[in-house]
Amino acid sequence: MNPNRILYEDKDILVCHKPAGIATQTARVGQADMVSEMENYLARKLPQGGRRGESQKMHFGRRGNVLHQQRIYVVHRLDQPVEGILVFAKQQAAAAALSAQAAGEEMEKEYLALVCDLRGKETAGTLTDYLLKDGKTNMSYVVPPEVKGAKEARLQYEILEDAETESGLRCKVAKVRLYTGRHHQIRVQMANAGLPLLGDHKYADKEAIALSERLGIRDVALCAYRLAFIHPVTKEKMQFEIKPEGAAFRGIRF
Repeated sequence: MNPNRILYEDKDILVCHKPAGIATQTARVGQADMVSEMENYLARKLPQGGRRGESQKMHFGRRGNVLHQQRIYVVHRLDQPVEGILVFAKQQAAAAALSAQAAGEEMEKEYLALVCDLRGKETAGTLTDYLLKDGKTNMSYVVPPEVKGAKEARLQYEILEDAETESGLRCKVAKVRLYTGRHHQIRVQMANAGLPLLGDHKYADKEAIALSERLGIRDVALCAYRLAFIHPVTKEKMQFEIKPEGAAFRGIRF
């Protein structure tokens, strides 16, 4: 993990910039994820052999020396193709407090997205839908609220401006405020509203996929660019922002 991707760290929390293409957490052997990256980052900071009583598990460093790892607690997640800001907890009590914020609306999560808006949709709006996840296809669908297992999903969006690529082709930049955290929520709801994300081959329509190909966008153009929450111990308001760096945004002039 590049240390420059660590945005903030203290004894209770760790805030980082997740690159597009890496999972937040995975059980797949040999696949990198942010939890492992953060644990290894913390392990390398400890003196050789670690501190007694601080270890959660063992890890072998590049030279074969044993490093003790501190446990990282997942508070919220970003889909693997999505770039953005994540906060992890280092202590169980901090994790519980942050998870409560993430489950409600105290944790402010805002995204930037490149969308296909060929029909001239409204420039702002609130979307409230009910989503049902299909575990077999790893996709979510907008369904009637009475469908068993459906969960309410709510977000607010605003079309900020046109973006221009280096080749002169144009697309729309949208800012999205997420109020619930459902599976693939932004991608599903925006596509259902006629504003599919560029680079999204799961939910976008043919027009959006064709525009993505013309623009050379192969990855989902979505970045969790702003995160704000209350520090679980100090109670201070914490706020972080980044600029998208992923391939989907490369060459885009805002």
